Amino acid sequence: MMLQTKDSAISLDIKAVSDDGTIEGYGSVFGVVDSYNEQVEPGAFAGSLVERRRKGQTVKMLWQHDSWQPIGVWDDIAEDSKGLYLKGRLLKDVSPRAAEAYGLVKAGAMDGLSIGYRTIQTAPHDDKQGVLKLLKLDLREVSLVTFGANERARIESIKSILDRGDLPTVREFEGLLRDAGFSRTKSVAITAAATPHLRGEPEAKADDAMAFLKALRG
Repeated sequence: MMLQTKDSAISLDIKAVSDDGTIEGYGSVFGVVDSYNEQVEPGAFAGSLVERRRKGQTVKMLWQHDSWQPIGVWDDIAEDSKGLYLKGRLLKDVSPRAAEAYGLVKAGAMDGLSIGYRTIQTAPHDDKQGVLKLLKLDLREVSLVTFGANERARIESIKSILDRGDLPTVREFEGLLRDAGFSRTKSVAITAAATPHLRGEPEAKADDAMAFLKALRG
């Protein structure tokens, strides 16, 4: 069975990157519907983690899901109330790729985590039509990645819209701001100021443009 991948809904915790290459973050967040209309449920990784410990196996740390490029080790993997928490070390003194990853993470150029897994058990969501709940997963690896799946999908969608000479919707624009690193509060404020322009309203004049710039600057 082919290994599947899924990206975290939140970024790697850049503040946790230390000089020895230690990093921490969440490889998966519970209760979030992703771009594949799937939602990882609490407990999805529990059985897999127990089984791997019993067999003395480890969850691999890879570069961009490339099994030929291990870049470190995950020392601590556990489920908590938020999702799949991980803490590990980039082996930057051993692997040139790990040293590259360390520099990129430290600079904020790379901040994505993505899990590689096999699906064991799923179920349709009771309240969200078309959404599949992932109940049990066999976790094999967690990679550092440049873009998460949701971010990639939104960027491609916006690019396609712009290529047609159109403008993104208000919701698409706000999502793009969130992906760019703006807080929810600031994204909402910027989007509100830009809404007349996004909708092509005739009253979208200079005052609205000034409000947009003010919101952008915070």
